[in-house]
Amino acid sequence: MSGPFDAETSPEFVLQHVGVMYGQSPAVADVDLQIPATQVTAFIGPSGCGKTTLLRTLNRMNDLVPQARITGTVLHRGRDLYAPDVDPIAVRRTIGMVFQKPNVFPKSIFDNVAYGPKITKRTGDLAALVEHCLRRAALWDEVKDVLHKPANELSGGQQQRLVIARCLAVGPEVILMDEPCASLDPTATSRIEELIVDLAREYTIVIVTHNMQQATRISDWTAFFSAEVNQAGQRTGHLVEFGATRQIFDAPVHARTQDYIAGRIG
Repeated sequence: MSGPFDAETSPEFVLQHVGVMYGQSPAVADVDLQIPATQVTAFIGPSGCGKTTLLRTLNRMNDLVPQARITGTVLHRGRDLYAPDVDPIAVRRTIGMVFQKPNVFPKSIFDNVAYGPKITKRTGDLAALVEHCLRRAALWDEVKDVLHKPANELSGGQQQRLVIARCLAVGPEVILMDEPCASLDPTATSRIEELIVDLAREYTIVIVTHNMQQATRISDWTAFFSAEVNQAGQRTGHLVEFGATRQIFDAPVHARTQDYIAGRIG
């Protein structure tokens, strides 16, 4: 089981022999991994190695993909996320997700953040909650005077921070991020990276990134994945190496990790 943390670092997730099949095609195979709480874990590796597919197993997003089938065990704080009595919708509230492209709702800035609490009939001061989440997402000062303007009028970086605020509004324990800076300029990327580091003081964050420099800047732990291609041309992702980010980039154990970090393979 990959999880070289000290005794004080408890795992948020424990994955045991996890695999994902799309029909008869294995997208990811036999992943053993422990992801620590209230830290940033980065998934890196070439395209097609199963990073996003594995990320989506952590909040049951693959349930929404036709013919997707999960094998193995995914434990969140000791509970099997795929047990028959577990509600996948409740899982997705507890384990939020931020996608590559900001998916703001066609509503006002205020209503984007308030949407989740309204749906879940959360009680209390809704305006105060919206303000708190926007402040937490480092967006309040930029939007406090335009809360009722359409969210799609914001810049790309602002929209991504709005999506993060919307995620925070339902009270998650974990935030999953799938290439959250891929469509952003360097300035907006820097703001999101600062936000991720800040949020990790309270939340467990797992991020998929193709940007190795980004992984070195913001993550505490890094999992490197690679893909094997069979005779039929099918790619199956495998976890190659997991460890502290500094160790992965400065002194990787596996030759394949060394080659990827050095740019010899893509």
